[in-house]
Amino acid sequence: MPEKFAPTSSGGTPADVSAGTPPTTPRRSEGPRVRPRNGVDRYFGISARRSTVARELRGGLTTFFTMAYIVVLNPIILSGVDITGTALPFGSIAAVTALLAGVLTILMGVVGRYPFAVATGLGINAIVAVFAATQLAWPEVMGLVVLEGLLITVLVLTGFRRAVFEAIPAQLKTAIAVGIGFFLTIIGLADAGIIRPGNPLISFGIGGQLAGWPNLVFVVGLLLSAVLVVRRVRGALLIGIVVTTVLAIVVEAIAEIGPRFGTDGTENARGWALQVPSLPEDVVGLPDLSLLGNFSLLGGFERIGVIAALLIVFSIMIADFFDTVGTVTAVGAEGDLLDEDRNLPRSQPVLLVDSIAAAAGGAGSVSSNTTYIESASGVADGARTGLASVVTGTLFLLATLFTPLVAVVPSEAAAPALVIVGALMISQIRHLEWDDMSLVIPAFLTIALMPFTYSITNGIGAGVITFVLLRAVTGRVRTVHPLMWVIAVLFLVYFALEPLQQLF
Repeated sequence: MPEKFAPTSSGGTPADVSAGTPPTTPRRSEGPRVRPRNGVDRYFGISARRSTVARELRGGLTTFFTMAYIVVLNPIILSGVDITGTALPFGSIAAVTALLAGVLTILMGVVGRYPFAVATGLGINAIVAVFAATQLAWPEVMGLVVLEGLLITVLVLTGFRRAVFEAIPAQLKTAIAVGIGFFLTIIGLADAGIIRPGNPLISFGIGGQLAGWPNLVFVVGLLLSAVLVVRRVRGALLIGIVVTTVLAIVVEAIAEIGPRFGTDGTENARGWALQVPSLPEDVVGLPDLSLLGNFSLLGGFERIGVIAALLIVFSIMIADFFDTVGTVTAVGAEGDLLDEDRNLPRSQPVLLVDSIAAAAGGAGSVSSNTTYIESASGVADGARTGLASVVTGTLFLLATLFTPLVAVVPSEAAAPALVIVGALMISQIRHLEWDDMSLVIPAFLTIALMPFTYSITNGIGAGVITFVLLRAVTGRVRTVHPLMWVIAVLFLVYFALEPLQQLF
C-alpha cells in the first residue's frame, strides 16, 4: 500500500482561511510542528502534511493520467444533436474541456490547497445531454448550468453549503467513502469492459468470459498495480498506468484491434473501449476554443417556462452539490485529511472553487465542472496538498495543445488504478457502527446505491432520507441535525422530479 500519513487537522470546525495561515496544523500526537523548507512548502503545507515535493508531483501526474479520459469522453457524450438539430463540435468540446479542467484545477490547488482535481462532471454531463436532446437547445441548457453554479456559489458564500457538509453524521460520511470505493471499482471494471450490460443486468466480459486483448491488458495492469502497491513501491499507480499503456500500444500495433464502437455505428465487442492506444500522426495542434461563452442565461425559461426550467436547475444542483460532498469526504478520508468529526478542515475555499467551476463549465459549453473522485488515485500515490492539483492542472493546460497525445492512454490502462483505489477506500468500513440498525440501514443503502445506480447523489439521498426516518421512529429526533431534515426534504423532491416535471 502506498505510504500513509498521519491525520493533519486539529479537529473541529474549519481553520483560519487567511493566505498566511498554513492549511493544516499537526495534532499534538504527531509531535512538534515541522519547519517549512521554503515559501512553497509554507503556503501549501507540504511538510505539515508529512509530504514532499516529489510525492506531490507524482500524485499530480497519477491523477492526470487517471482522469485524462474526460478530454475524449466528454465530447462523445455532448456531441449529440439538440432539439434544434444542432451538434456541438467534437474538437472544440475536447479543447475547452481540457482548458477549463486545467484552469480550475490549478485554482483549486492554489486557493483550496488540497489535492482535488476539477473537470466536467460525469453523470451531470449525461443529464445535460438528455435535456438537450429532449427539451432545450445547447446554449439554453448551458445557461441553466451557469445559473445552477451561481446559485451554489451563493450557498457557499452564505455558509449554507459548508453547514450542510458538517451536518451529515459521521456514520453517513464513512458510508459515503466506502460507497465511492465500490463506485470507483464499478467504473474501472466497466471502463475496461470486464463488466458489461447483459441479461438480466450485467455480464462478465463477453458471454461470461474474458475475451479480447483489451481485457488481457487490463488484467495485466491490475495485477501489476496490485503487486506494486503491496510491495509499497513509490508511484505504484503511476507506474502501473505507464507500463500498461506501453503494453497496450504494442498490442494494438501487432493485433490492430481497433475501437469497440466504429464511426459507422458498428460494434467490435473485443475492441478498445474508448481510446485506441496508437501513436498519433500529429502530436501538437491548435485548440478550438469557439465554444467559450456560447450560452443563453434565460433562453431555457423562454422555451419551456419558469417552473420547468427551475426544476432542471434544481436537479443539476442537487447532483452537483452532493457529488462534491461525497468526493471531498472520500478523497479526504483516503488521505487522512479529515478531522475527528469526518469533516474537511478549511473546506470553505474548496467548496467555493467547486461552485465557481460549475458556472464556468456552463459558460464554456462543456457542462458543469466539479471536484473529481479520480483525485483519490493521486492521493493514494502520495499527494496531500494543492501542489499536486497545480501539477494536474498544468498537464490539462498542456493537453489543450497535445490532445492527440492524451488520447494514447486507453481506459483499459487507467482503469486498474480506479479498482486499486476502490480497494483502498473500502477500508474505511471499519469505522462504521454495526450494533444499531437505525445507523446500519442508512449506511448500507448509501454504500449499495452508489455503484448499483451509478450515482453518488442517489446513494447519499437514500442514506439521508432513511437516516432521518429511522432516527425519528426510534424516538431519537434530537440526535438529528435540523439541516438533515431540510436535506431529506430536498432529496424527496429530487427523487420525485419526473412526476413533478410531467405535472408542470
